[in-house]
Formats: sequence, C-alpha cells, structure tokens
Amino acid sequence: MSGPFASREAMASYQVAQLRQLIGTILPGNEFYRAKLGKLNSAIASVEDFAARFPFTTKQELVDDQRSHPPFGTNLTFPLTNYARYHQTSGTTSTPLRWLDTPESWQWMVENWKDIYRAADVVAGDRVYFAFSFGPFIGFWLAFEAAQQIGCLCIPGGGLSTQGRLRAILENQATVVCCTPSYAAHLAETAGLENFDRKALAVRVMIVAGEPGGSVPATRRRLEELWPGTRIFDHHGMTETGPVSHECPSNPGTLHILDRAYLAEFVDAQGKAARAGELGELVLTVLGRTGSPLLRYRTGDLARAGCPCACGQPATALPGGLLGRTDEMVIVRGVNVYPTAVEDVLRGFSEITEYEVAVDRSHDLVELSLRIEPRADCAEAETLAGRVQHELHGVFNLRVPVVLAPVGSLPRFEMKAKRWKYI
Repeated sequence: MSGPFASREAMASYQVAQLRQLIGTILPGNEFYRAKLGKLNSAIASVEDFAARFPFTTKQELVDDQRSHPPFGTNLTFPLTNYARYHQTSGTTSTPLRWLDTPESWQWMVENWKDIYRAADVVAGDRVYFAFSFGPFIGFWLAFEAAQQIGCLCIPGGGLSTQGRLRAILENQATVVCCTPSYAAHLAETAGLENFDRKALAVRVMIVAGEPGGSVPATRRRLEELWPGTRIFDHHGMTETGPVSHECPSNPGTLHILDRAYLAEFVDAQGKAARAGELGELVLTVLGRTGSPLLRYRTGDLARAGCPCACGQPATALPGGLLGRTDEMVIVRGVNVYPTAVEDVLRGFSEITEYEVAVDRSHDLVELSLRIEPRADCAEAETLAGRVQHELHGVFNLRVPVVLAPVGSLPRFEMKAKRWKYI
C-alpha cells in the first residue's frame, strides 16, 4: 500500500482499475460469484456503474452457502490446495463464517496493517504487546505478522492472566499494546487494584479494535484518563474483509477507510445510496483479497455517509467512527437506541467500571434496564444509579431503570464485549 490519494478523482480512477482486475481474476474459478453474477456484463465503466449494476453480497448468503457446501462454501477463487490460512468470525450476531486465504491474499492484508502502523507512528524497534489469546477469530493475527515484518519485537500475551500481562508489559518495556477498548480499561482497573506502578510502563501507543469504543467520545476520554501519556489509536476491521480503517492521525475520533484496499459505499435501509451526512450502512468491496473475495458486502455497520475529514485528505472518512449496527438498534417506545449511544453516556461517569444492559422483548413494548458496577473507591455510590438514570432520560427521553451491581460482579472481556442481554 502507499499514501493518500491526491484527489477523489484519482481515488476513483485507481479503484475502477482494481475492480476490473478483481472481476477478471475471480470470475473464471469462483463458483459463488459466477452463479451470483450470471450473465451480468462484467465490464466496469466507473465506480458509479459498478454500484448501479452489481448486486449486494450479504452475510446470510455466505452462511447459507457454507451450510449447503460444507465446510468452506464456494466463495473460493482457486483450488483448495492454494489456501494456507483459516479464520472464522466470532459468531456474536449469527452463525460463524469460516474464511480461507491464500498466501497472496494474506500478505495483501498484512500490507494493509502496515498502513495502520504507519498512521499510528509504530516503527521498527517498537515492542508490541498483543494482550489477547490467539484463536480462530482473525483478531490481531494480521497485526502480529505486520509488526514482525516492519521490524518490531512482537510479544504475545495468550494464556496469561491480566496480572501476568501487566507484568509482561512492564518487564519487556512494551511501547505499543494491541487490545480491545474494554480490555484496555480492564488492564488499567487491574493495575489500580494491584497497586501497579503505571508510571514505570513504557507504553506510548495503544491500538484498540474489536469494538467501536475507541471512537466513542466518552470511552476515548476515559481510556486517556486511565492511560495518561499514552496515545489511544482506533482501528476497525472484519474477518470477512480484513483491516478496513484507522484513526485519522490529526483528527482523533474519525476513521479513514483504506481506500486503496476497499471501495466504500453507504446505503439506507432500502439499499439506496445514503445522502451525505445521513446515517447509512457501510458497504465494502474488497479490492485485493482475491482468494476469498467480497463484492458490495453489506457489513451491518452504520456510519455517516459522504463526510469529508477535517484534515483535508480525500480519504473516505467515518466521523465518530462506527456508530452502531443495523442488527443492534433497539426501538424503545419509538426511540432508536444504539449501544454506542448508551456507552457514550455511561463512560461519561468515571465512577462506573462496567455495565450490563437488559433488553426485555417479552412484552408488547420493549424495555431497557441497566446494571452498573461502581469503582471500589466510589465515594457516592448510593447516588450513582439515580444520576445515571437522570442522564439517560435527558439523552433519550426514556425512563431506563438503573441499579447498582456489587463491585467485581460483572464480567470483564478480553475480546469483543457482550454487555447487551436479550430476554
């Protein structure tokens, strides 16, 4: 990969060339897209032409394909013997998807991760700590290999307790930590409970992903308070697509799509192009992962459409990052409630360490209720629930019951947090 485009026109020209090459590569051998595209004229005149004529790809289609053609489905461009990497989605919203990559497609994604490191000012000689267990979820496998290739010392944290990881970060003088926003907060909380000397740490950059918290204003502020002097750097990606975006280096809270790797669109609930500034679903075409391609993939992620970044670059920008998911919005007495909006309220209370949201769908009207866990040293715990309930009412104009949970009783999360419970 390389630096930003000089203009939106230059970006579109590059993406059209990549689309033509992609279609030409996958159609001869990819059974899934041969059947899906049928006799569609695959010549592409422009990105607008592509968006107007080519159909969406949905996750359910891929799930159904793998169910009908187990175990890997038919979205494979090359013979199975060409594939060397296996990963699968977390399965938090549907049946897990298995995903295979050829060495060439894998290295293409590694190069994208190098762009993320460059944007975060991670360089050769940095010591990068990976605070999670390595499993079938793609997570930071790519980040690990990309860090190796740019000359970093890579320190895995799998199999260790949170206390063990803190000691490893200190003893190895790690300068970069990769984890989820939730786990970044948990590391800091544990350090406080263990009287751990955080001033002795050398961490200067914390790259967070797996959840939208890194671009949620209140969550970001909280992480910056918990990790003073450490740069919090947001990133997002998906197992099906690879690394998609990174924080704008000069405008924290906004994500930049890797436009050399992805063609991004934004559509409304009916699949029509969303107007500039509207909340729309992010649709991605993966331009270089030819072994297991995706054309116009409906990600389910919501973001503001067509918003230029304040930094002036022509990159496709996501102000505020990902703002929710199409399958996570809850309508409570006519009000659209997104988990990220609730998180932004709750993380504005520094006294809260964890929370849990119950969504009761057992009656005609959906109801929300919350359990919040105060810090062990919270001096005003008896009033905290009432203050949170008052703030939620001010933001959503809804009465949301809030109760206190005992200190240490709510679960902590190493990977993607599951704070919303459905009844």
